[in-house]
Amino acid sequence: MPLIDTDRRALLAAAAGSTLLAGLPGAARAQGSWPARPVTIVVPFPAGGGTDAFARPLTAHLSHKLGKQFIIDNKGGAGGTLGATLAAKAAPDGYTFFMGAVHHAIAPAMYPRLEYDLERDFVPVGLISSVPQVIVVNPQKVTAKDLPALLDFLRRNPGKLNYGSAGNGTSHHLAGELFKLQTKTFITHIPYRGAGPALQDLMAGQVDLMFDGLGSSAQHIKSGRIKALAVASAQRAPGFPDIPTAAEGSVPTYQVATWYGLWAPKGTPREIVEQMQAELKKALSSDELKTTWTGLGSTVPTLWGDDFGRFVSEEIKRWGSVVKLSGAKLD
Repeated sequence: MPLIDTDRRALLAAAAGSTLLAGLPGAARAQGSWPARPVTIVVPFPAGGGTDAFARPLTAHLSHKLGKQFIIDNKGGAGGTLGATLAAKAAPDGYTFFMGAVHHAIAPAMYPRLEYDLERDFVPVGLISSVPQVIVVNPQKVTAKDLPALLDFLRRNPGKLNYGSAGNGTSHHLAGELFKLQTKTFITHIPYRGAGPALQDLMAGQVDLMFDGLGSSAQHIKSGRIKALAVASAQRAPGFPDIPTAAEGSVPTYQVATWYGLWAPKGTPREIVEQMQAELKKALSSDELKTTWTGLGSTVPTLWGDDFGRFVSEEIKRWGSVVKLSGAKLD
């Protein structure tokens, strides 16, 4: 039986639609159902560091809410630049994101031959958290009870203490060099492959102190395994009202924050980036993550997309000046 006009028009429309969809990239066709499979978040440091401290509760929350696994892939090494290089080269299909940090705004000044460009090779998604740096010591090795006592010891014993960092060019390294510059003291730098390993050696007594992001030190401060002498911020940190500021300890100019952000490889479909932003906004506004962030000493930021990108650009300039002024070098 011949098709009536309405049936013919319907079939022609369906065929045209199928042809159009066949010509679109797979990622574009899947946007409406994103995520259709597990999503990988590249964390460029070993497990146990500050990036991990925020990435794990965030990915657990997203996995629960979206019904697909958000998987952390720890790729440590070279001050976080190895993981960034791998993420920059990942397929821009919406199933790989990069959770970097302030370290990656410092890296261009410390590593002149990076295999990626943070501003050129990534799409800024949003700022995830921001915590002050905290000066923490092993209480068995450093008996100073507060920052003035530590400064007194350092000035009487130059070079006797050392500090661990998450690696050359990380905020831990530059925070230490900035502290030395502003206090006219000398402490030997011991770089590690991430904050996690450095913290383990701090607690084991292999290093004396750290200039760490409060997020990774928080649980160990609460347990008493390390002692916090000061936070490098204008106000005391949320969730840690008993830790004085550096200004209260007679170093008013010492202010350093560790922030963590999310990027997508360049070329990731805009619709997926926007959907990820929307999911992040909902996650960070949940009571669950607000409580977790406070417990880690963090505020909940509100920088997204281009605004986050401009913030990163300014951070790259600022840390470039700190590197130049302090004379920090790769050890």
